[in-house]
Amino acid sequence: MNKKVQNPETTIQKTQAMNDRDFATDILATEKYLTQAYSTALNEASNQVLYQDLLNVFEETQNCQRELYNLMFKNGWYSLEQADMQKCQQSYQQFQQDKQQLPLH
Repeated sequence: MNKKVQNPETTIQKTQAMNDRDFATDILATEKYLTQAYSTALNEASNQVLYQDLLNVFEETQNCQRELYNLMFKNGWYSLEQADMQKCQQSYQQFQQDKQQLPLH
């Protein structure tokens, strides 16, 4: 059973030069890296004004990353694996067990 979730791929000319898919892949990787870096900076910001500025830039970057992901998925350049229901249930049960071991607040 095919568990791949993907739209039909938009045809692109394959040459040695970068094409739209190559650019999108490169930019998406960069956006993911930036959101991780901004997340770390937010965790470590001690000044509230700086924190708010970083948060604004983080949100803009995250929104750009999501729009690019949507574009790539729409064009069939990004695929996902359908989750196995049994694995999801096992993860949920493990989470519930772990949660019960936490002290109540």
